Amino acid sequence: MPIHLQIRSAGVSVVVLREEGSRTEALLLRRAGEIFTGAWCQVAGGIEEQEAAWETALRELREETDLIPTELHSAGICEQFYDLRLDGIYMAPVFVAFVDLHSDVTLNREHSEYKWVILEKVDEHLATPNQREMFAHVRRHFVERKPTEWTRIDFKNRRAT
Repeated sequence: MPIHLQIRSAGVSVVVLREEGSRTEALLLRRAGEIFTGAWCQVAGGIEEQEAAWETALRELREETDLIPTELHSAGICEQFYDLRLDGIYMAPVFVAFVDLHSDVTLNREHSEYKWVILEKVDEHLATPNQREMFAHVRRHFVERKPTEWTRIDFKNRRAT
């Protein structure tokens, strides 16, 4: 009988961007928890019962940074990686959150510090190839090109389920 790897999709990733003229910066958070301690990463977190993935993106963004986006988009991809603890593949839908240039970041206990990094230089800070691919996708489809209405999530007019 063949043995199969488990595929688990129980969380989301959120790439947070702010723009000033032609310059775009991405928010990176330094992990302080037990997993990936010290690594720079994007906002991420687990989906709760009865919660849509886009709702998780908004909740995690608020919990981890106290930010509320001006726009939220589905990036159209999933972050995926092999998780040794699961001996399986972990997949998380990716969202892009645009925030106001002057928004204040307030971190929760999951992160020890944050920084805004020019998007073209973000690779220098990322720990894994899948993160670099995710940010490159976001740069190509949400910065170099304007995002389309097809990817926008009208979260202000949607009810939570």
